[in-house]
Amino acid sequence: MHLRPSAAVLAAAVIAVAGPAVAAPLAQAEEGAPELVVSALPAATPKPGEVYDKSVTLTNKGTAAADGVTFRVRLTRGLDFPEQVQGCTYSTVKDQVRQALCELDTVIEPGASVTTPVRFKALDNALMEAVEYGTSATGEAPGEGYDDSYRRLTLTADNTADLVAVGEDTEALPGGEQSVTATLRNDGPGWVQNQESDDLPALLVQIPPGTVAVGVPKDCAPFGIDGPSGPQGTTGKPEYVCWPQDGTLDAGQSLAYTFMLKIEKSAQDTEGEVKASSVYDIAPEYDTNRANNTALIRIDLPSDNEPGPSPSDGADGGSGNGGNGSGGNGNDPEGQAAGGTGATASPSASASTGTSTGGSGGTTSGSTTGGNLASTGSDGTPLVAGVAAAAAVIGGGLVFVVRRRGAAGSA
Repeated sequence: MHLRPSAAVLAAAVIAVAGPAVAAPLAQAEEGAPELVVSALPAATPKPGEVYDKSVTLTNKGTAAADGVTFRVRLTRGLDFPEQVQGCTYSTVKDQVRQALCELDTVIEPGASVTTPVRFKALDNALMEAVEYGTSATGEAPGEGYDDSYRRLTLTADNTADLVAVGEDTEALPGGEQSVTATLRNDGPGWVQNQESDDLPALLVQIPPGTVAVGVPKDCAPFGIDGPSGPQGTTGKPEYVCWPQDGTLDAGQSLAYTFMLKIEKSAQDTEGEVKASSVYDIAPEYDTNRANNTALIRIDLPSDNEPGPSPSDGADGGSGNGGNGSGGNGNDPEGQAAGGTGATASPSASASTGTSTGGSGGTTSGSTTGGNLASTGSDGTPLVAGVAAAAAVIGGGLVFVVRRRGAAGSA
Protein backbone atom coordinates (compact mmCIF):
# COMPACT_ATOMS: atom_id res chain seq x y z
CA MET A 1 0.00 0.00 0.00
CA HIS A 2 1.36 3.40 -1.04
CA LEU A 3 0.71 6.42 1.21
CA ARG A 4 0.69 10.00 -0.10
CA PRO A 5 3.30 12.13 1.67
CA SER A 6 1.96 14.70 4.05
CA ALA A 7 2.06 18.46 3.33
CA ALA A 8 4.74 18.86 5.98
CA VAL A 9 6.97 16.34 4.23
CA LEU A 10 6.52 18.09 0.86
CA ALA A 11 7.33 21.46 2.41
CA ALA A 12 10.47 20.07 3.99
CA ALA A 13 11.57 18.67 0.64
CA VAL A 14 11.11 22.02 -1.11
CA ILE A 15 13.05 23.86 1.56
CA ALA A 16 15.81 21.26 1.43
CA VAL A 17 16.18 21.76 -2.35
CA ALA A 18 15.53 25.48 -2.66
CA GLY A 19 16.63 26.68 0.72
CA PRO A 20 19.77 28.56 -0.35
CA ALA A 21 17.87 30.42 -3.14
CA VAL A 22 15.20 31.89 -0.88
CA ALA A 23 17.49 32.71 2.01
CA ALA A 24 18.92 35.88 0.37
CA PRO A 25 15.53 37.51 -0.45
CA LEU A 26 14.35 36.89 3.06
CA ALA A 27 17.49 38.46 4.45
CA GLN A 28 17.12 41.47 2.12
CA ALA A 29 13.55 42.00 3.21
CA GLU A 30 14.69 42.00 6.81
CA GLU A 31 17.34 44.63 6.04
CA GLY A 32 14.68 47.01 4.63
CA ALA A 33 15.22 50.07 2.40
CA PRO A 34 15.27 53.84 2.76
CA GLU A 35 12.21 55.87 1.82
CA LEU A 36 13.04 59.53 1.52
CA VAL A 37 10.38 62.23 1.25
CA VAL A 38 10.94 65.96 0.71
CA SER A 39 8.87 68.77 2.17
CA ALA A 40 7.07 71.30 -0.05
CA LEU A 41 8.57 74.69 -0.83
CA PRO A 42 6.37 77.67 0.10
CA ALA A 43 4.73 79.60 -2.73
CA ALA A 44 6.17 82.93 -3.84
CA THR A 45 5.73 85.81 -6.29
CA PRO A 46 9.27 87.13 -6.71
CA LYS A 47 10.05 90.40 -8.42
CA PRO A 48 12.73 90.45 -11.14
CA GLY A 49 16.12 90.54 -9.40
CA GLU A 50 14.76 89.10 -6.16
CA VAL A 51 16.39 86.00 -4.60
CA TYR A 52 14.23 83.18 -3.23
CA ASP A 53 16.01 81.51 -0.31
CA LYS A 54 14.18 78.69 1.49
CA SER A 55 15.04 75.27 2.85
CA VAL A 56 13.40 71.87 2.49
CA THR A 57 13.54 68.86 4.78
CA LEU A 58 14.45 65.33 3.70
CA THR A 59 12.96 62.69 6.00
CA ASN A 60 13.67 58.96 5.89
CA LYS A 61 10.42 57.05 6.43
CA GLY A 62 11.98 53.73 5.46
CA THR A 63 13.59 50.92 7.42
CA ALA A 64 17.19 51.39 6.28
CA ALA A 65 19.61 54.30 6.23
CA ALA A 66 20.20 56.41 3.13
CA ASP A 67 23.98 56.70 2.81
CA GLY A 68 24.52 59.80 0.67
CA VAL A 69 21.87 61.78 -1.23
CA THR A 70 21.84 63.19 -4.76
CA PHE A 71 19.67 66.33 -4.63
CA ARG A 72 18.50 67.96 -7.88
CA VAL A 73 17.07 71.41 -8.63
CA ARG A 74 15.74 72.48 -12.04
CA LEU A 75 14.65 76.03 -12.98
CA THR A 76 12.70 77.30 -15.98
CA ARG A 77 14.32 79.99 -18.13
CA GLY A 78 13.10 83.01 -16.16
CA LEU A 79 14.99 81.79 -13.06
CA ASP A 80 18.66 81.18 -12.35
CA PHE A 81 20.99 80.15 -9.52
CA PRO A 82 22.43 83.20 -7.69
CA GLU A 83 25.80 81.49 -7.27
CA GLN A 84 27.42 78.10 -7.77
CA VAL A 85 27.84 75.96 -4.66
CA GLN A 86 30.66 73.51 -4.02
CA GLY A 87 29.52 69.93 -4.47
CA CYS A 88 27.01 70.81 -7.20
CA THR A 89 27.31 70.32 -10.94
CA TYR A 90 25.50 72.88 -13.11
CA SER A 91 24.15 72.42 -16.62
CA THR A 92 21.38 73.42 -19.01
CA VAL A 93 18.98 70.72 -20.13
CA LYS A 94 15.86 70.46 -22.31
CA ASP A 95 14.06 73.67 -23.24
CA GLN A 96 16.66 75.95 -21.60
CA VAL A 97 16.05 74.52 -18.12
CA ARG A 98 18.90 75.24 -15.68
CA GLN A 99 19.92 72.31 -13.47
CA ALA A 100 22.01 71.79 -10.36
CA LEU A 101 22.91 68.24 -9.30
CA CYS A 102 24.27 68.28 -5.75
CA GLU A 103 25.86 65.46 -3.75
CA LEU A 104 24.96 65.58 -0.04
CA ASP A 105 27.60 63.67 1.94
CA THR A 106 25.35 62.57 4.77
CA VAL A 107 23.67 59.50 6.22
CA ILE A 108 19.94 59.71 6.96
CA GLU A 109 18.91 56.99 9.38
CA PRO A 110 15.32 55.68 9.50
CA GLY A 111 13.13 58.32 11.13
CA ALA A 112 15.82 61.02 10.84
CA SER A 113 15.75 64.24 8.78
CA VAL A 114 18.17 66.70 7.23
CA THR A 115 17.58 70.13 5.71
CA THR A 116 19.05 71.60 2.54
CA PRO A 117 18.59 75.07 1.00
CA VAL A 118 16.92 75.83 -2.33
CA ARG A 119 18.01 79.20 -3.70
CA PHE A 120 17.23 80.88 -7.00
CA LYS A 121 16.71 84.39 -8.36
CA ALA A 122 14.09 85.85 -10.70
CA LEU A 123 15.51 87.27 -13.94
CA ASP A 124 14.21 90.27 -15.88
CA ASN A 125 12.14 87.97 -18.13
CA ALA A 126 10.67 85.95 -15.24
CA LEU A 127 6.93 85.41 -15.40
CA MET A 128 5.34 81.93 -15.45
CA GLU A 129 7.95 79.68 -13.85
CA ALA A 130 8.46 76.25 -12.31
CA VAL A 131 11.00 74.77 -9.87
CA GLU A 132 11.71 71.04 -9.59
CA TYR A 133 13.55 69.82 -6.49
CA GLY A 134 14.32 66.70 -4.50
CA THR A 135 15.84 63.24 -4.84
CA SER A 136 14.64 59.64 -5.21
CA ALA A 137 13.22 57.40 -2.48
CA THR A 138 16.61 55.72 -2.08
CA GLY A 139 18.65 58.93 -2.27
CA GLU A 140 19.96 58.27 -5.76
CA ALA A 141 19.50 60.76 -8.62
CA PRO A 142 15.79 61.24 -9.37
CA GLY A 143 14.22 60.18 -12.63
CA GLU A 144 11.46 62.00 -14.48
CA GLY A 145 8.05 62.62 -12.97
CA TYR A 146 7.09 63.68 -9.46
CA ASP A 147 6.35 61.93 -6.18
CA ASP A 148 6.91 62.46 -2.44
CA SER A 149 10.67 62.53 -2.90
CA TYR A 150 10.78 64.83 -5.97
CA ARG A 151 8.39 67.78 -6.24
CA ARG A 152 7.48 70.68 -8.49
CA LEU A 153 6.53 74.24 -7.54
CA THR A 154 4.87 76.59 -10.04
CA LEU A 155 5.00 80.33 -9.43
CA THR A 156 4.17 83.56 -11.18
CA ALA A 157 6.70 86.36 -10.90
CA ASP A 158 5.63 89.93 -10.21
CA ASN A 159 6.08 90.88 -13.87
CA THR A 160 4.17 91.36 -17.13
CA ALA A 161 4.32 90.41 -20.80
CA ASP A 162 2.85 92.53 -23.59
CA LEU A 163 1.17 90.48 -26.33
CA VAL A 164 0.77 92.39 -29.59
CA ALA A 165 -1.36 91.60 -32.66
CA VAL A 166 -0.08 92.78 -36.05
CA GLY A 167 -2.29 92.77 -39.15
CA GLU A 168 -1.66 93.60 -42.79
CA ASP A 169 -2.88 96.12 -45.35
CA THR A 170 -2.90 94.78 -48.91
CA GLU A 171 -4.59 94.86 -52.32
CA ALA A 172 -6.20 92.14 -54.42
CA LEU A 173 -8.29 91.55 -57.51
CA PRO A 174 -11.77 89.99 -57.37
CA GLY A 175 -11.68 86.36 -58.41
CA GLY A 176 -7.96 86.04 -57.61
CA GLU A 177 -5.96 84.80 -54.63
CA GLN A 178 -4.04 86.86 -52.13
CA SER A 179 -1.79 85.94 -49.20
CA VAL A 180 -2.17 87.79 -45.91
CA THR A 181 -0.03 87.50 -42.80
CA ALA A 182 -1.13 87.92 -39.19
CA THR A 183 1.55 88.15 -36.49
CA LEU A 184 1.65 87.49 -32.76
CA ARG A 185 4.45 89.29 -30.93
CA ASN A 186 5.61 89.45 -27.33
CA ASP A 187 7.07 92.81 -26.37
CA GLY A 188 8.00 91.47 -22.92
CA PRO A 189 9.59 91.94 -20.58
CA GLY A 190 8.40 88.51 -19.41
CA TRP A 191 8.52 85.34 -21.50
CA VAL A 192 5.34 83.26 -21.73
CA GLN A 193 4.84 79.53 -21.18
CA ASN A 194 1.85 78.42 -19.17
CA GLN A 195 3.12 76.04 -16.48
CA GLU A 196 -0.28 75.10 -15.08
CA SER A 197 -2.71 74.62 -17.98
CA ASP A 198 -2.97 74.24 -21.75
CA ASP A 199 -4.34 77.76 -22.23
CA LEU A 200 -1.35 78.89 -24.28
CA PRO A 201 -0.64 82.30 -25.85
CA ALA A 202 -2.39 82.50 -29.22
CA LEU A 203 -3.58 84.69 -32.07
CA LEU A 204 -7.21 84.70 -33.23
CA VAL A 205 -7.62 85.44 -36.95
CA GLN A 206 -10.94 86.43 -38.51
CA ILE A 207 -11.02 85.77 -42.25
CA PRO A 208 -12.22 88.93 -44.06
CA PRO A 209 -15.78 88.61 -45.42
CA GLY A 210 -15.90 88.03 -49.16
CA THR A 211 -12.83 85.80 -49.01
CA VAL A 212 -12.25 82.10 -48.32
CA ALA A 213 -9.18 80.60 -46.65
CA VAL A 214 -7.81 78.08 -49.16
CA GLY A 215 -4.38 77.83 -47.52
CA VAL A 216 -4.05 77.65 -43.72
CA PRO A 217 -0.83 77.44 -41.62
CA LYS A 218 -0.19 74.09 -39.94
CA ASP A 219 -0.17 75.78 -36.53
CA CYS A 220 -3.70 77.18 -36.94
CA ALA A 221 -7.02 75.43 -36.24
CA PRO A 222 -10.62 76.52 -36.74
CA PHE A 223 -11.91 78.44 -33.72
CA GLY A 224 -15.27 77.43 -32.27
CA ILE A 225 -17.27 79.00 -29.49
CA ASP A 226 -14.51 78.87 -26.89
CA GLY A 227 -11.49 77.14 -28.39
CA PRO A 228 -10.03 75.07 -31.25
CA SER A 229 -12.79 73.11 -32.99
CA GLY A 230 -11.09 71.11 -35.71
CA PRO A 231 -7.79 69.78 -37.08
CA GLN A 232 -5.00 72.23 -37.68
CA GLY A 233 -4.66 73.32 -41.30
CA THR A 234 -8.38 72.89 -42.06
CA THR A 235 -9.47 75.28 -44.83
CA GLY A 236 -12.67 77.19 -45.47
CA LYS A 237 -13.49 78.36 -41.93
CA PRO A 238 -14.41 81.91 -40.91
CA GLU A 239 -12.11 82.14 -37.88
CA TYR A 240 -8.88 80.50 -36.74
CA VAL A 241 -6.70 80.29 -33.67
CA CYS A 242 -2.92 79.98 -34.07
CA TRP A 243 -0.42 79.16 -31.33
CA PRO A 244 3.22 78.08 -30.84
CA GLN A 245 3.39 74.31 -30.76
CA ASP A 246 5.83 74.29 -27.83
CA GLY A 247 3.61 76.76 -25.97
CA THR A 248 6.48 79.22 -25.68
CA LEU A 249 6.62 82.89 -26.65
CA ASP A 250 9.88 84.50 -25.60
CA ALA A 251 10.26 88.21 -24.95
CA GLY A 252 10.97 89.86 -28.31
CA GLN A 253 9.70 86.88 -30.33
CA SER A 254 7.30 87.18 -33.28
CA LEU A 255 5.26 84.37 -34.83
CA ALA A 256 3.91 85.05 -38.34
CA TYR A 257 0.98 83.07 -39.77
CA THR A 258 0.33 83.41 -43.51
CA PHE A 259 -3.07 82.52 -45.01
CA MET A 260 -3.91 82.22 -48.70
CA LEU A 261 -7.30 83.73 -49.46
CA LYS A 262 -9.53 83.25 -52.49
CA ILE A 263 -11.25 86.53 -53.30
CA GLU A 264 -14.87 86.26 -54.36
CA LYS A 265 -15.69 87.96 -57.68
CA SER A 266 -18.36 90.10 -56.04
CA ALA A 267 -16.16 91.10 -53.09
CA GLN A 268 -15.57 94.72 -52.17
CA ASP A 269 -13.07 96.31 -49.80
CA THR A 270 -13.04 94.09 -46.72
CA GLU A 271 -11.31 93.58 -43.40
CA GLY A 272 -10.94 90.97 -40.66
CA GLU A 273 -9.71 91.29 -37.09
CA VAL A 274 -6.66 89.64 -35.52
CA LYS A 275 -6.47 89.40 -31.74
CA ALA A 276 -3.66 88.50 -29.32
CA SER A 277 -5.15 86.37 -26.58
CA SER A 278 -4.98 82.68 -25.63
CA VAL A 279 -6.02 79.36 -27.18
CA TYR A 280 -9.37 79.63 -25.39
CA ASP A 281 -9.64 83.39 -25.96
CA ILE A 282 -9.15 84.20 -22.29
CA ALA A 283 -7.41 87.54 -21.85
CA PRO A 284 -4.15 86.79 -19.97
CA GLU A 285 -3.84 88.54 -16.62
CA TYR A 286 -0.13 89.16 -17.19
CA ASP A 287 -0.90 91.28 -20.29
CA THR A 288 -1.83 94.59 -18.73
CA ASN A 289 -1.53 96.61 -21.96
CA ARG A 290 -4.65 95.73 -23.97
CA ALA A 291 -4.42 98.68 -26.36
CA ASN A 292 -2.33 96.73 -28.90
CA ASN A 293 -4.12 93.38 -28.60
CA THR A 294 -6.15 93.83 -31.78
CA ALA A 295 -5.31 94.79 -35.35
CA LEU A 296 -6.86 94.46 -38.81
CA ILE A 297 -6.27 92.61 -42.04
CA ARG A 298 -7.46 95.04 -44.72
CA ILE A 299 -7.91 94.05 -48.37
CA ASP A 300 -8.45 96.87 -50.85
CA LEU A 301 -10.31 95.86 -54.00
CA PRO A 302 -11.03 97.85 -57.19
CA SER A 303 -14.50 99.33 -57.46
CA ASP A 304 -16.56 99.31 -60.67
CA ASN A 305 -17.23 103.05 -60.40
CA GLU A 306 -13.59 104.04 -60.15
CA PRO A 307 -12.66 105.98 -63.33
CA GLY A 308 -10.02 104.47 -65.55
CA PRO A 309 -7.22 106.49 -67.15
CA SER A 310 -7.95 108.61 -70.21
CA PRO A 311 -5.86 108.92 -73.37
CA SER A 312 -3.30 111.67 -73.00
CA ASP A 313 -3.57 114.83 -75.07
CA GLY A 314 -1.16 115.64 -77.85
CA ALA A 315 -0.83 112.01 -78.93
CA ASP A 316 0.47 113.03 -82.36
CA GLY A 317 3.87 113.88 -80.88
CA GLY A 318 3.57 117.52 -81.92
CA SER A 319 3.33 120.46 -79.62
CA GLY A 320 0.98 118.61 -77.24
CA ASN A 321 2.05 117.63 -73.74
CA GLY A 322 1.90 113.89 -74.43
CA GLY A 323 4.85 113.81 -76.82
CA ASN A 324 7.49 115.26 -74.54
CA GLY A 325 7.45 112.45 -71.96
CA SER A 326 6.66 114.81 -69.12
CA GLY A 327 3.34 113.21 -68.20
CA GLY A 328 1.34 114.49 -65.28
CA ASN A 329 -1.44 116.23 -67.22
CA GLY A 330 -5.01 116.50 -66.05
CA ASN A 331 -5.99 113.21 -67.69
CA ASP A 332 -3.26 111.33 -65.86
CA PRO A 333 -3.47 112.43 -62.21
CA GLU A 334 -0.73 110.10 -60.96
CA GLY A 335 1.77 111.17 -63.57
CA GLN A 336 2.17 107.66 -65.08
CA ALA A 337 2.11 108.70 -68.75
CA ALA A 338 5.25 107.94 -70.70
CA GLY A 339 6.22 109.55 -73.98
CA GLY A 340 9.16 110.55 -76.14
CA THR A 341 10.13 110.30 -79.77
CA GLY A 342 9.68 106.79 -81.10
CA ALA A 343 9.60 105.29 -77.57
CA THR A 344 7.21 102.61 -76.36
CA ALA A 345 6.54 102.68 -72.62
CA SER A 346 5.77 99.40 -70.80
CA PRO A 347 3.22 99.48 -68.02
CA SER A 348 4.88 99.15 -64.62
CA ALA A 349 4.13 99.72 -60.97
CA SER A 350 5.87 98.58 -57.84
CA ALA A 351 3.97 97.19 -54.83
CA SER A 352 4.89 98.52 -51.42
CA THR A 353 6.06 95.86 -49.01
CA GLY A 354 6.43 95.65 -45.27
CA THR A 355 7.76 93.06 -42.83
CA SER A 356 7.26 92.91 -39.10
CA THR A 357 10.23 91.64 -37.11
CA GLY A 358 8.57 92.28 -33.76
CA GLY A 359 10.06 91.87 -30.33
CA SER A 360 11.19 94.30 -27.75
CA GLY A 361 13.13 96.86 -29.68
CA GLY A 362 11.93 95.26 -32.92
CA THR A 363 10.98 97.31 -35.91
CA THR A 364 8.35 97.34 -38.60
CA SER A 365 9.65 98.24 -42.03
CA GLY A 366 7.78 99.36 -45.10
CA SER A 367 4.70 101.49 -45.44
CA THR A 368 2.12 101.37 -42.67
CA THR A 369 -1.33 102.81 -42.29
CA GLY A 370 -1.36 103.31 -38.57
CA GLY A 371 -1.87 100.87 -35.69
CA ASN A 372 -0.46 97.37 -35.81
CA LEU A 373 -0.61 97.10 -39.57
CA ALA A 374 1.94 96.10 -42.18
CA SER A 375 1.31 97.27 -45.74
CA THR A 376 2.12 95.08 -48.73
CA GLY A 377 1.29 94.66 -52.36
CA SER A 378 -0.34 91.60 -53.88
CA ASP A 379 2.50 89.07 -53.48
CA GLY A 380 4.88 91.64 -54.92
CA THR A 381 2.79 91.88 -58.13
CA PRO A 382 1.60 95.32 -59.29
CA LEU A 383 -2.16 95.67 -59.04
CA VAL A 384 -4.01 97.65 -61.70
CA ALA A 385 -7.32 99.19 -60.80
CA GLY A 386 -8.09 100.05 -64.42
CA VAL A 387 -6.08 99.90 -67.61
CA ALA A 388 -6.84 102.05 -70.62
CA ALA A 389 -4.70 101.34 -73.64
CA ALA A 390 -4.63 104.57 -75.58
CA ALA A 391 -3.30 103.72 -78.99
CA ALA A 392 -1.55 107.00 -79.62
CA VAL A 393 0.75 106.95 -82.57
CA ILE A 394 4.06 108.55 -81.64
CA GLY A 395 6.73 108.03 -84.18
CA GLY A 396 5.17 104.70 -85.14
CA GLY A 397 5.11 103.40 -81.50
CA LEU A 398 2.27 102.79 -79.03
CA VAL A 399 1.96 104.29 -75.56
CA PHE A 400 0.05 102.36 -72.89
CA VAL A 401 -1.16 104.52 -70.05
CA VAL A 402 -1.59 102.58 -66.79
CA ARG A 403 -2.84 103.79 -63.48
CA ARG A 404 -2.16 101.84 -60.31
CA ARG A 405 -4.20 102.33 -57.22
CA GLY A 406 -2.46 103.76 -54.21
CA ALA A 407 -1.64 101.61 -51.21
CA ALA A 408 -4.67 100.54 -49.18
CA GLY A 409 -5.62 103.03 -46.57
CA SER A 410 -3.60 105.88 -48.10
CA ALA A 411 -5.20 109.26 -48.57
